Amino acid sequence: MRGWLPAIGALLLTVLVLAAIRLLLREVSYAELAAVVRNTPASHIGLALLATAASYVALMGYDWSGLRYVGARVPPRVLALASFSGYALGNTVGLGVLTGGAVRMRLYAAAGIDTGRIGQLIAFIALAFGGGIVAVGAAALLWGAGEIESIARIPAAGLELIAAAILICTAAFIALCAWRRELSLFDRWTLRLPGPGLASAQLLFSALDILAAAAALWFLMPQSDVGFPALTAFYAIAITLGVISHVPGGLGVFEAVILLAYRGHAPLEQVAGALVLYRAIYFLLPLFVAVGLLAWNELRVGVAQRVGRAATQLTPLFLSTLTFVVGVMLLVSGVTPATDEATELLALKVPLEVVEAAHFLGSIAGLVLLFVARGLLHRLDAAWWTAVLITVLNFWLALPKGVALSEMVVLGFLLLVLLASRREFDRRASLFAGVLSWPWLMTVGIVVAAVWWLLFFVYQDVPYTSQLWWQFQIDGHAPRGLRALLAVVLAALGFALWQLFRPASGRVAAPSSAELERAAAVLQAQPVVSAGLALTGDKSFLFSESGKSFIMYGKRNRSWVSLYDPVGSREEWAELVWRFIELADEHGGRAVFYQVPPEQLSLYLDAGLRAYKLGEYASVDLKTFSTKGSKLAHLRHAVSKGERDGLSFQVVPAAEVPALLPQLRAISDAWLDHHDTREKSFSLGAFLPDYLQRSPVALALKDGKPVAFANLLMTGQREEIAVDLMRYGADAPRGAMDYLFVRMLLHYQAEGYGRFGLGMAPLSGFARHPLAPRWHRFGSLLFGHGEPFYNFQGLRAFKEKFAPEWEPRYLCAPGGLQPLLALMDIAALASGGLRGVIAK
Repeated sequence: MRGWLPAIGALLLTVLVLAAIRLLLREVSYAELAAVVRNTPASHIGLALLATAASYVALMGYDWSGLRYVGARVPPRVLALASFSGYALGNTVGLGVLTGGAVRMRLYAAAGIDTGRIGQLIAFIALAFGGGIVAVGAAALLWGAGEIESIARIPAAGLELIAAAILICTAAFIALCAWRRELSLFDRWTLRLPGPGLASAQLLFSALDILAAAAALWFLMPQSDVGFPALTAFYAIAITLGVISHVPGGLGVFEAVILLAYRGHAPLEQVAGALVLYRAIYFLLPLFVAVGLLAWNELRVGVAQRVGRAATQLTPLFLSTLTFVVGVMLLVSGVTPATDEATELLALKVPLEVVEAAHFLGSIAGLVLLFVARGLLHRLDAAWWTAVLITVLNFWLALPKGVALSEMVVLGFLLLVLLASRREFDRRASLFAGVLSWPWLMTVGIVVAAVWWLLFFVYQDVPYTSQLWWQFQIDGHAPRGLRALLAVVLAALGFALWQLFRPASGRVAAPSSAELERAAAVLQAQPVVSAGLALTGDKSFLFSESGKSFIMYGKRNRSWVSLYDPVGSREEWAELVWRFIELADEHGGRAVFYQVPPEQLSLYLDAGLRAYKLGEYASVDLKTFSTKGSKLAHLRHAVSKGERDGLSFQVVPAAEVPALLPQLRAISDAWLDHHDTREKSFSLGAFLPDYLQRSPVALALKDGKPVAFANLLMTGQREEIAVDLMRYGADAPRGAMDYLFVRMLLHYQAEGYGRFGLGMAPLSGFARHPLAPRWHRFGSLLFGHGEPFYNFQGLRAFKEKFAPEWEPRYLCAPGGLQPLLALMDIAALASGGLRGVIAK
């Protein structure tokens, strides 16, 4: 039920906002509103454009401050591109921390900043924006308390008291930054404070941003007794409520607050017209500019430039958003009338049948673009072709629809950026093969509902009769819009029902012997030894077309889980990632990638997934490893103690392992009984004879008899070797595993290997900073207090004995609750079902 709550909340909020706006605009006609937009002086629009530019320049100060807070630097052009494009997308789509954060993650990571610091930077920007808008809103409240009193009907003294308290708290925080460098919260977290200079600079950037943004709206507003301070205060309130609502761009929420503020102080049709223009100038125009910059970057930047290439790889995300916006524009165009001049021209030059067909087809095309936008996000070749064809068709349909020149300009721009970005859409798959998520369907439903409301607002003076459906006239705009929207509603409903009742499928087959041998050949030709778990036989394979690489995966419930990165030729990894996501989509599942290292995170971020830290992987650099000196004296003592206990070391080649299996089985069974556990699988090695005899086994022997063993993963590259299954028997002396590990490290160091992998320590290395994401805070809490359920700290401590280097490992999955659901399914995969999770 919790997964439905955000969708239900968004739907209810949309209904309430539409009802509130309808109530406020009940005395406003569409013709009056359109006249206000058309007759706004060019000088006012120019000033609004200048103020918008100033606001976006000031917004770059957030990134400048955030980078200094986390101790990172990037070239100014990278900062400007990340900030502008991040805010252009975030302001339009909403959820700026996620959408704009994804842009920053991609560009700043390409500039060499690690993901941990980028996460802190995003959190800093979010908190700085929240604190800044509150402080600036308070200042405006204090400045214009007298005006706001008459509007909000709240005593000026009370407003001044609230504003003064907020400003005093702001000053106190800056003083605290000068006094202390860190702040302890609840004796659990430590917050690193910015310096007083940085805090003051960020407050200045916030003031410049909000004042410039409010000024952009102020220049478009009609003359009234609402002064600039009062508008700024209400602007801050409207923006805050829009962010809290999670409605894309605060659409409707922002407008409702401003309309309420101006009610009784200015003609509402003029206020509504100003809001329409402001939405176009401050929200949509920067998105168009950002898409244009990315398209230009696509044409001139070589793939060797990391940041430039990272920017071009963001093109599908921005084009998807722009295509969705254009789809909404076509739907709105289908239910709004042409101007009187255009109607007269159409009556003289265009047959009625062409006008009717243009409206009908244009509206259907708008709906199709809402779904095509998702395909563009997934880089589908079919989505690109569909978008191009629809754009070309509607470019010409804009003429008989109503000589809509502005619509033709927008469609022409979309066509140009689509053509410029052709190479980014190379995924060959069916456009509607995947199952659309409920949030996407809900968003489309909200758009259609809003357009339906707009239809009745535009034609509120036209009495409804059944005869309207059959009126076909050049000036019959209401019947034409009604028929077009009905077709849109029926098409959307039909598509939603088709999605709902599509038969679910997706049984995965166990790998055949031929597939296992094919995977083994790929493994030997590449350096990543942990991928040897592909040969346990419990995972399915998705091979590339060439057969030189593959993804190993398992399925549980709706989770399709790829273990590690793709294996094999790196040139084919991006293709395999997309194919795997599409495979999961086709069967209504969620694609997740488990235990992926940081080097290739961009593959998954570009596919619309998010990265969640799982823990850290330990590996020993054998080139520098030594037991000499005081730091690793305990390892020397482990070897000495083992030898005193009569232990010896031996590596048994893979060819000789079958003869040892009965003895190893006895050790394994004793270990399982001692730990009261069962065999694991998927992401962990298991005692499987066919699997064990594929690789060498290291033994600790006592009196010539094995008492402990570990099987080893290696490839033909000899760059790395890793331990997998580790077990000891009841007769193994205390410290036998320490002895075995040290001897393995020294043995393979002598053999010339570069690294020795010790495996992952789950939930270790999580950020404990208060600004860290909730995922990190939850992981740190579980790592510190989850010892009764899993040996998190003990496993980390054992690996730490060997002074390894630690590298993060991530889960790449969709957002929301999807990562938690995926982890539950992964736990069941590893434990042989939920019973195994509960009963060990």
